[in-house]
Amino acid sequence: MREKFFLKAGLLTLSLLLAFIICWEWYLRSKGIPISYDDGPVLWSNKRARVYEPSDRATVFIGASRNKYDIDIPTWEKLTGEEVIQLAMEGESPLPILDDLASDKNFKGKLVVDVTEGLFFTTSPYSTTNPKKNIEHYKKQTPTEKFSFQLNHGLESQFVFLDKDYFSLTAFLNGLQVKNRPGIFKERFFPLEFGRVSFGRQDIMMDKFLTDTNLQKMVTGNWLFFGSMNKEPPATGHVLDSFLVSVKNDCDRIKARGGQVLFVRTPSSGWYWEGEQKAFPRQKYWDQILSFTKCPGIHFKDYPAIDHFICPEWSHLRPADAVVFTENLVQILEKDKSWKFPHKNLL
Repeated sequence: MREKFFLKAGLLTLSLLLAFIICWEWYLRSKGIPISYDDGPVLWSNKRARVYEPSDRATVFIGASRNKYDIDIPTWEKLTGEEVIQLAMEGESPLPILDDLASDKNFKGKLVVDVTEGLFFTTSPYSTTNPKKNIEHYKKQTPTEKFSFQLNHGLESQFVFLDKDYFSLTAFLNGLQVKNRPGIFKERFFPLEFGRVSFGRQDIMMDKFLTDTNLQKMVTGNWLFFGSMNKEPPATGHVLDSFLVSVKNDCDRIKARGGQVLFVRTPSSGWYWEGEQKAFPRQKYWDQILSFTKCPGIHFKDYPAIDHFICPEWSHLRPADAVVFTENLVQILEKDKSWKFPHKNLL
């Protein structure tokens, strides 16, 4: 009798659990929330492993979040016939990843580097910690971890509720409105509508974010907060020189193996663009990168087709504008920078 009782209790518990999961998943989908992938070291490592594709088959992108929002992967792949390998990271410096690729003798491909000056020229260790963690995970991951990734991918591709950044218990606790107190600041919250992550690691704003000014103000408020907290002056003098020397050495190593390096200044607008112009004058920073490294570059203000975008929260392109930006970026690369895409229209 006791065995039957426990069996029935177990079946009832399982039924309730399944019912809860089904209802929770249905509720999230009814709100129009799409699938989003965990964009941690595991997914990043999966993309990092693909940089050995032939240079005429793939282009690698590094940088900060603007590359993740502004490069529309389906558009790029349709127009070029090449795979996008997206290694950019939100709020992080691209320099550790640039150095990692330069140190990898097997990487001989095309590389596009997003220059967000405040992150590119920073001396803050916080902007390099996560890139270094991702690189370390890629180098040390085990066959078991790779198999687990494939299993998780299968589940993540089917269920919205598995998004741990917004629907886990930790996420709900982080979302509680707790006041700051001396020495402790609550982590800044970004609405989920601001960016859902594709399996290719593209960040995509939801339609609701594009029409809800309250959500947009939440993000611009975060930018203002981060700006007020950042007391680090822009790199100058010997510090700036060391940046340029390090970047040049990395670029030279990639080019010596037959690779290509291109710098891109992606669009920003409003308060963000105004502040960036004041803190990082073009002649002192952007122009210096190109002249010192002898690498080509595309600055959005140099091309009328891409100089007019208004970013909803000052720093990233809406999905429709990302398509236009990507289309024009490909055209500029072919026309002005002589980049070749021999497999166009094959993907």
